Amino acid sequence: MTDAGGTVLAARIRRETGQGRSPHAISFDPPLSGTVLRITPYAEPGGLANTLLLSAIGGLAAFAILALLALYRNALRRRRAEARLLGEMAFRRSMEDSLTVGLRAKDHAGRILYVNSAFARLVGWPESELVGRSGPMPYWSPDRLTETLDRQHKLATGGATPQSFETRFRHRDGAEIDVQVYEAPLIDATGAHRGWMGSVIDITEAKRAQRQSRAQDESMARTGRLVTLGEMASTLAHELNQPLGAIASYAAGSLNLLDQGRADPAALRPALEKLSQQAARAGQIIRRIQDLVRKREPRFVPLALSDIITETVGFLAADARENRVRVETDLTPAPMVSADLILIQQVLVNLIRNGMEAMSDASRKGDVLSVSLRPTPEGGALVQVRDTGPGIAPEMADKLFDAFTSTKPQGMGIGLNICRTIIELHRGQLTHSPAKDGPGTVFSVHLPAATAADRAAE
Repeated sequence: MTDAGGTVLAARIRRETGQGRSPHAISFDPPLSGTVLRITPYAEPGGLANTLLLSAIGGLAAFAILALLALYRNALRRRRAEARLLGEMAFRRSMEDSLTVGLRAKDHAGRILYVNSAFARLVGWPESELVGRSGPMPYWSPDRLTETLDRQHKLATGGATPQSFETRFRHRDGAEIDVQVYEAPLIDATGAHRGWMGSVIDITEAKRAQRQSRAQDESMARTGRLVTLGEMASTLAHELNQPLGAIASYAAGSLNLLDQGRADPAALRPALEKLSQQAARAGQIIRRIQDLVRKREPRFVPLALSDIITETVGFLAADARENRVRVETDLTPAPMVSADLILIQQVLVNLIRNGMEAMSDASRKGDVLSVSLRPTPEGGALVQVRDTGPGIAPEMADKLFDAFTSTKPQGMGIGLNICRTIIELHRGQLTHSPAKDGPGTVFSVHLPAATAADRAAE
């Protein structure tokens, strides 16, 4: 743009104008007096330059299209991955919500990271009030607070080692809950140990059923002892008559000597000593009967089976004479066992009396019943009671320990069932087998040896 004198007022030039190109002028008069807009064309570029420019533009357009396609495919894959993730999360959540096992994740400091709905129902607290909370937790039992805090400290310092334990929770309504907890290490995507994932199982009903079963077993065992004593009543009466009769005789003789004025201490002393012995014998028999019928909780203490066998055989001596059976013992030193004296005696009484009754006159193959004690290769003790009766019929062998199954016409069928329950209570095993070198049946009682903890508890 120039004025009338040719002075350039404004110019815009991108590159050199072409030589020999004719300019074109446009006058702006009016309104601008003498002002002219002069336009000069550029020189035409060569063919190669145009081709390169067009190629560059085309390449950029193609790259943009490919980039858009790549972005579209990436976005599509991402949406599909997000959809799969949401589906898997919903599936996992549905599975967790359907579980009856409570799940609880926490970090090393004890802060809760996650709970499932089963855990929330178990303790009565909503998830929103539990997640993010640190100990002490509202569901911890107050009477086990110290124990729980100690366990929390051991988990935080003990490394990534799974642990299992039983404890007690308190529901929001105040009810006590017995639970079994299994703590497994919580490992993140990088392999770092971030905390613990706990599986919590409500065992309240199982504990209650276990207590009821134990009480029922004790009641059945006591019933079995009463049945056994009822069957032994006549024998026990005869056994008691002997010391009582001897006491009466010695007392009458001593009184006669006193009445006759011959109360020589040297003559009275032997009679009074024998009277004392017979009174002690009668008292021992009565105490044994009282122990057998008394209702009480089992008391497990380390015991020597040889002493129990000797005492039980002595207790059944009168019964053996009544059945014309000779009881022989073969006792080899064996480890002590953790057992309840009365319950083990009850098992031995039942097994020995069953053996005596199997050797009745109609089926007698011998008159010896043997009771042996041996150590086992595993370190426990083995008691075997062998009779010389006719043995057990094959059709009865598999159900001999079932309740109300008996080989005796007048039997109730609970003796051997109670014996097996008692032995299993002692972590042992009761089995039977035919005698290998003659007629009869062998009942075997396997009991584990008492541990150092059992001896310490004594």
